Amino acid sequence: MTLVLAPEVEARPWAEQVAVDDASYRTQLEYLFDRSTFYREKLTAAGFGSASAAGGLADIAQLPLTEKDEIRATCTPESPIGAHLCAPPSEIVRIYSTSGTTGAPSYIPLTAGDLENWVTGSARSYAASGIAAGQTIVSTYNAGPFVAGAALAAFDRIGLCHIPVGTGNTERLLRAVESLRPEAVVLTPSYAAHLIEWAAEREVDLAGSSVERVLVAGEPGGGEPAFRAKLEEGWGARVTEAMGIGDIGVSLWGECEEQDGMHLGARGFVHAELIEAETGEVVDLDDAATGELVLTHLQHRAAPLLRFRTRDHVEVQTTPCKCGRTGPRVRCIGRTDDMLIVRGVNVFPSAVREVVSAFVPRVSGHVLVKPQVPGSKQDPPLPVSVELARDATADADLADAIRERLRNVLVVQTHIDLVPWGSLRRSEYKSKLVEN
Repeated sequence: MTLVLAPEVEARPWAEQVAVDDASYRTQLEYLFDRSTFYREKLTAAGFGSASAAGGLADIAQLPLTEKDEIRATCTPESPIGAHLCAPPSEIVRIYSTSGTTGAPSYIPLTAGDLENWVTGSARSYAASGIAAGQTIVSTYNAGPFVAGAALAAFDRIGLCHIPVGTGNTERLLRAVESLRPEAVVLTPSYAAHLIEWAAEREVDLAGSSVERVLVAGEPGGGEPAFRAKLEEGWGARVTEAMGIGDIGVSLWGECEEQDGMHLGARGFVHAELIEAETGEVVDLDDAATGELVLTHLQHRAAPLLRFRTRDHVEVQTTPCKCGRTGPRVRCIGRTDDMLIVRGVNVFPSAVREVVSAFVPRVSGHVLVKPQVPGSKQDPPLPVSVELARDATADADLADAIRERLRNVLVVQTHIDLVPWGSLRRSEYKSKLVEN
C-alpha cells in the first residue's frame, strides 16, 4: 500500500464505511428537522414529517433533490445566508462567498467543526497525490472570500512547506519555482496549460524545473488523457487532480498516484450519489456508470445540504485501487450546466477539447464552442473554433479531420473554424470553453 494520510479511514472496507455513514446520516436528518426551516418544510411537503419517516441511507433516493436556486430563493436582507442556516451566529467562525457572476453572491457559513472537517477531507484528497510532509508546494489559489482559500490549510495539515503565490502572479510564481525549488505546485488545469506556453515563449525550461507533481483542481480537464499528457510533457511532472463543490466542501475528491480516478477524501463527512441529469433518476454507483454527482452532508452544522445537485457529470470507477484506498472513484467529464444537446446527443465542451487535443502539435489545444442559439438545445452543425499551433496556417484537410474525429467519438456534427495562434483567450484561473 502506498502512503495514505489516514489509513484507518481511507482503507476502511467500504461496507463498514456505509454503516458508519448511515448512523451519521440519521443523526444529520434529526438535526435538519430540529434546526433547518428550509428542510423541515421541504421534507414535510414531500411526505416526510420526521427524521424517522425519512429512513436511512438506503432510503435517501426517495427524498427530494436540492437545487441551488431553491436556496437562493430563501435569501432575504434579514437572512442573507438562507433558510437552511442551522447554527446561531455565535457558532459561526467563517463565512465564504461565491463569485456572484450570475447574480448576488451566495454565502457559505462554517462552524469550527465544519471547518475542521473541510480541512481534514481536503488534506486526505491532496495527500493522495503523493506529496508528503517535509516537501514544498507553491499554491496559486487566493485565500480571499472564496472557498478555495480553505484548501490552503490542508497543506499545513499534511506538513508541507507552503509558498502561497495566488492568482495572476505568473512571473512571481515561476521565480518562486526557480529560486525555492518546490516539489509540487497546485493550480487549475487551464493555468497549468497557460504556464507551459508562457514559459516556452520566454525560453524557460519548465520541464526541467524541480516540480515533480502538478496538482490541478477547480475545473474539469485534469483527468482528460490527452490534456493530462500535454500537461505532463510540458511540466515534466506527474499530474493528478482534485475536485470539490463550494457549497459542500473544498477538495472533496483527490486522485492518487495510480491516476485512475479521484478518491473521496471527505468520506465520513459527505455521501455521494449519481443521478440522470435530465430525469433525476438514481444511477447505481457501478463501474463505468456516468451521471450527475449528488452530495449530502453527514456531519455538518452551519448550513447542511441534503441531496445537493452539484451539476458535475462524472464517470465512476469501482475496481480495487492499488493504493489501498477503498470505495468508488470518480473522474469529472464536465458540467451538466455547460452541456449542450445537439439533436439528442449530450455534448460536453471539455470532451470536445479532449478530442481536439489529439491533434496537437498541429493545434494548440485551445477550443471555444459557439452555440448558435441561447439554451442547451442546438441544431447541427455545432460551431467550434479550434486554435492552430504557433506559425501554423489553416488547412482544410485538418479541419475535415477534426470534424470527422468529433463525429466518430462524440457522435456530433460540427463546423470547425481554424483560428490563428493566440486568438482564444488564456486564463490564469479557469478557461471558458463555451461562448455565451
